[in-house]
Amino acid sequence: MFKRLADAGAAVALTIDGKPANARSGDTVAAALLAAGIDRCRTTPVTGAPRLPYCLMGVCFDCLVTIDGVGSRQACLVPVREGMKVETQQGKREAGR
Repeated sequence: MFKRLADAGAAVALTIDGKPANARSGDTVAAALLAAGIDRCRTTPVTGAPRLPYCLMGVCFDCLVTIDGVGSRQACLVPVREGMKVETQQGKREAGR
């Protein structure tokens, strides 16, 4: 669905829900999710509706994910780095996570 206009930047390896994925240096986590073809990065706590990155500038909070064990991070604001572990969020978070 999404295609890079240019292949600038060095390759960066990360995992998304425990599966290996690749991004480019300078990408945000949201860009990496979209490039990897992920169909949702979270579901809403009340209805379970799927959400994907929408505004890509930190306004809407539709791109919340868990990054390296820290939940509810805005994927559009966090640059990827080598070895990063990204997990999609499903529904309501556990207390303390």
